[in-house]
Amino acid sequence: MKPSRLSVRGLLSLGAILAPMLLLGCGYALVGRTSTLPEDVRNIYVEALKNTTRRSQLEQVLARAIADEFVTRRRFEVVSNRTEAHGILSGTVSLFTIRPVVFDAAGRASEYEIVIGASMTFARPNNGPVLWKQDNYSFRELYEATISEADFFSRQDTAIEEVAKKFAQTLVIDLLEGF
Repeated sequence: MKPSRLSVRGLLSLGAILAPMLLLGCGYALVGRTSTLPEDVRNIYVEALKNTTRRSQLEQVLARAIADEFVTRRRFEVVSNRTEAHGILSGTVSLFTIRPVVFDAAGRASEYEIVIGASMTFARPNNGPVLWKQDNYSFRELYEATISEADFFSRQDTAIEEVAKKFAQTLVIDLLEGF
């Protein structure tokens, strides 16, 4: 009897079948698609964030971005009444800085960096257990400055909106995955 041989094509086919099975068995998952939160947490109340920075309305922009991010997950509903919530997200925005990082030939700032920092907590209602907490969220965003001062401030607002979206995405992924 001759030993049977697998062809190269047969080995590749076998590898194509076994590779996904091995990856699934090792606990790999798509980022943002899993959750360590209890299954009964469906309704989320996003508490008004506290703002200890000098930038007005920053907490409102962040809270709105966080609520929008929860809604995009489709598993959750953001409720406006605390009594309907299965989980409550609260936090304090404690850091907001803008600094120039790139200068043009004339010495004027042509690019700035925005940094936003916060501490966040997700807990059950009525002083229930804390399900997730992160005290050191820090986000950075670069944006280009323009010659016009009026345009500088409108670009700054746009940059803050962009940072808020990234902040919210990362926060919700971290909260869901328990990081």
